Amino acid sequence: MTSNARQPSGPASMPPGVTLHGAANPQILSPEALGFVADLERAHRARRQELLAARVARQARFDQGELPDFLEQTQSVREGDWRVASTPKDLADRRVEITGPPDRKMVINALNSGARVFMADFEDSCSPTWENLIAGQVNLMDAVRRTIDFVHPETGKAYALNEKIATLLVRPRGWHLEEKHCLVDDRPVSASIFDFALYLWHNAHELKARGTGPYFYLPKLESHLEARLWNDVFVQAQEALGLPQGTIKVTVLIETLPAAFEMDEILFELREHIVGLNCGRWDYIFSFIKTTRSLPDCVMPDRGSVGMDRRFLSAYSQLLVETCHRRGAHAMGGMAAQIPIRGDEEANAAAMAKVSADKRREVKNGHDGTWVAHPGLMALALTEFDEAMPQANQIDLVRNPCGIQREDLLAVPEGTISMQGVRQNLSVGLRYMAAWLSGNGCVPIDNLMEDAATAEISRSQLWQWRRHRAQTTDGVIIDAYLLRTELAQTLASLRAEMGDIAYTRERYALAGELFESQILAREMPAFLTLAAYDHLDS
Repeated sequence: MTSNARQPSGPASMPPGVTLHGAANPQILSPEALGFVADLERAHRARRQELLAARVARQARFDQGELPDFLEQTQSVREGDWRVASTPKDLADRRVEITGPPDRKMVINALNSGARVFMADFEDSCSPTWENLIAGQVNLMDAVRRTIDFVHPETGKAYALNEKIATLLVRPRGWHLEEKHCLVDDRPVSASIFDFALYLWHNAHELKARGTGPYFYLPKLESHLEARLWNDVFVQAQEALGLPQGTIKVTVLIETLPAAFEMDEILFELREHIVGLNCGRWDYIFSFIKTTRSLPDCVMPDRGSVGMDRRFLSAYSQLLVETCHRRGAHAMGGMAAQIPIRGDEEANAAAMAKVSADKRREVKNGHDGTWVAHPGLMALALTEFDEAMPQANQIDLVRNPCGIQREDLLAVPEGTISMQGVRQNLSVGLRYMAAWLSGNGCVPIDNLMEDAATAEISRSQLWQWRRHRAQTTDGVIIDAYLLRTELAQTLASLRAEMGDIAYTRERYALAGELFESQILAREMPAFLTLAAYDHLDS
């Protein structure tokens, strides 16, 4: 445990082997719910660790020059004639989905936004403080029961649910993360199981009684074997709660390069539970950099120049659509990270035009729905999908095979690296890290909604550029000295802009220390927030 961890606490009657290091909330952390968490953790802990070790071994091979490919041993799955189970009625039309952390006001506004689906996110847009996690579970319990309300403490404005609301999906954290506040047999529980199990335990039967169900988004999978582990968790959980098998429905984010070569296999492993795949484009760009990090021919240009028109991203999108529709599943498009720009009509019009073009491309490519991060983008996205997709989805529309090959998915985008790109990555990474350390995982920066996925691109690009001594357009070699110098200047500018009190309160010195260690590390750390997790206040 870290030095700022709370002393063990919890309900008077704790399940054997379970210890809490955080404020107890008997509504969420009942002995029965924690026992359910512990049962799932004990049953699947060893396999989870084996699969995480397999990630490390696979990356070591990539670092030696091997690259992902379609698996020979699962060719029969890719060539087989099979489809996933049927989709529930309230997930048939997913044309626009909104995402955000399970903050109380956010939950209400998102459910009221006019989106078909709201994904309440315990992962990339949620800083996993104990308070955020447990309050998030309370908020979702109240939302499911339609008792959620909120009064703004400063304005007095009251928030409540409309009669018609979005369908609720929940994204637990990824397999690589642990929850340090909950120990099972003296070891931290899987954060994936912790988030999933608590939501399912408290809400599955209530959701079914209300005509919907326990629906989830699954992040960061790197192989079909990791999907198989999730499927086994679902089977055990449904049996324990007396739910018919197949009650749980999931959408998997294809946001790692290895997973792009196993889409069929992931659908197959989860075929009784899965309803779709999603193009998690920002994490996918990060994963492309991370996977190919040691290869000098794979250096990525400025983040701002890497759009969905690039060959490797376009191919990934097309292959996902074809794969999903062949198997009877939804093919969901990616996130529009833009947010409305107040006070600058010209800049706002340009940003909104980009959103419309992006959504138009997605629906014409065959996607059945898309994501937005801000309610102000809802009308734009709906307009594009309503015009091109009057029916609920495009699953049954017959299209010519896209013919995507391995080399399409591995095509490195061409482009330049600029000092502006270096400084933008430093600025975004530092500001996001400071916000995350202060308990906020979803941050508007430079008119974009940044979360851990977009910050990962900034961090991994800086590491990759330094590792290969990339050269900017004006001839500057990107090395450790340059990054230290530019980082110090960025921090100094932020301090001058904010003032000493705010700079200290918002933990910028620690953010700078952690971010520097990430971009100058000999080996690229797997994830930006792993080292930062122990520095969260609670």
